[in-house]
Amino acid sequence: MRIEARPLPTNLPDLGDLPPLLTRLYAARGVQSATELDKGLARLLPYQQLKGIAAAVDLLVVAMEQQQRILIVGDFDADGATASSVGLLGLRMLGAAHVDYLVPNRFEYGYGLTPEIVAVALQRQPDLLITVDNGISSVDGVAAANAAGLPVLVTDHHLPGAELPAAAAIVNPNQPGCTFPSKALAGVGVIFYVLLALRARLRELGWFTAQRPEPNLAELLDLVALGTVADVVPLDANNRILVHQGLARIRAGRARAGLKAVLEVAGREAQRISSTDLGFILGPRLNAAGRLDDMSLGIECLICEDPVLARDMASQLDQLNQDRKAIEQGMQREALARLQDLALDDLPFGLCLFEPDWHQGVIGILAARLKERYHRPAIAFADAGGGLLKGSARSVEGLHIRDALDAVAAANPGLISKFGGHAMAAGLSLPQENFTAFAAAFAAEVSRQLCAEDLTGRLLSDGQLAAGEFNLALAQALRQAGPWGQHFPEPLFEGRFEIIQQRLVGEKHLKLLLRTECATQTLDAIAFNIDRELWPNPNVKQVELAYKLDVNEFRGRESVQLLISHIAAA
Repeated sequence: MRIEARPLPTNLPDLGDLPPLLTRLYAARGVQSATELDKGLARLLPYQQLKGIAAAVDLLVVAMEQQQRILIVGDFDADGATASSVGLLGLRMLGAAHVDYLVPNRFEYGYGLTPEIVAVALQRQPDLLITVDNGISSVDGVAAANAAGLPVLVTDHHLPGAELPAAAAIVNPNQPGCTFPSKALAGVGVIFYVLLALRARLRELGWFTAQRPEPNLAELLDLVALGTVADVVPLDANNRILVHQGLARIRAGRARAGLKAVLEVAGREAQRISSTDLGFILGPRLNAAGRLDDMSLGIECLICEDPVLARDMASQLDQLNQDRKAIEQGMQREALARLQDLALDDLPFGLCLFEPDWHQGVIGILAARLKERYHRPAIAFADAGGGLLKGSARSVEGLHIRDALDAVAAANPGLISKFGGHAMAAGLSLPQENFTAFAAAFAAEVSRQLCAEDLTGRLLSDGQLAAGEFNLALAQALRQAGPWGQHFPEPLFEGRFEIIQQRLVGEKHLKLLLRTECATQTLDAIAFNIDRELWPNPNVKQVELAYKLDVNEFRGRESVQLLISHIAAA
């Protein structure tokens, strides 16, 4: 693992009356003006710049005026669940008479608006289908709906293919010709923008009355924040506003009952929640429903108004997440056993692994674990039945995984049945007999784009902290300076420390008491999921760390704690 200095612009911007350290941190993350740090809702990009938004609103206004039956078709991950919930709740808040949702079962129907899902949807006799967090690649599904006389409004954020579906309207910041400045909206962000535009049109039409008052759509921002962070989209300035505002609602006790219940079951205090908690505490519990069971449980929890029922559903989500962890650990052991006899230099540039008994719902997490461990793109496959394999891919910096799959498909017609995704994550399916050929073609494509140095792993450091900066005030300021996340990473510092004490906590967490290099103070530190073959090590007296400065609370007392990202003997 290499630790490198995070690049800084030659001239630091004027960000107003900020401490020098925060100015440096923001500048290193691309912030160029103080206005980018304004996280007020008034700073959101205007919805008018989204291509297709006017046509989408036209469809929805007619549906609402005529009391048509609206059916939302979502995805089975956290973004899809929050997008389904926001669409359902938002349309009801705006006065839609008949709104329901449908989420394809991952194991029965797969991803997106397929012709098979359209057939299921038609049984509910809808007048309008709305896709959320999917649909941009559903050419056949939209064609099937059109053939049945059912119009489709596609709201999505995924990258489109060569052909767009013939939908009645498409809202996607990544579609050709869309000038919306942020291409990083999550699926939940796209449907939230559609609701903002719809509310504005309804206001112009005099829709709202004393009996039907205009709703405050900001009440949905807790769910928008959750879906945005859990989908690991870049936290650009626009997404940071959405996440900041959602976190503020949660901390103020104004979260929806279901979200509160998941927090309570996870043992987290709403008042102290951070974007990290959205991604690593709430997101996995919500995703567990779609991975192992049916995402309808997650959606029902999010839209639930009854705290008692919400608590029961949150407990079910928590248990599913425990089950997911157990399955994942077993799959990870099998994968590592396959790879442990190979030297790192002998591994292919792109990893492809398949076991017949691997769980379809957990291969994405396994691919992420392999990517983190071996610092290279990884794809884990599971048996999808009918002679097909389903794969989930995760990438490293420098390789756009969807584009890499596109290159493999173009060079090898028929090798891949279908694929889609983003720069860092993608999904695909292929005939099982093509697995060996695909693995070779994928490794060759990765080796064409990356060099050996790209596969060694890299951490970007914000430098060393001065002796006087290891204090609670700075740790709290860093927490409040976010939200941190994808492409706007939490500050990471480096330094050398003397070990005073080291011990295991639980099965694989290393707790340390450290002394700063200038021996002025002692600090608590913790490293999660350490290699137990290396740590604890009583022979190591000094360590080089890459760490985050955090606030630890224990029995009502707050103190500074270092969260260790990388540890090595000095």
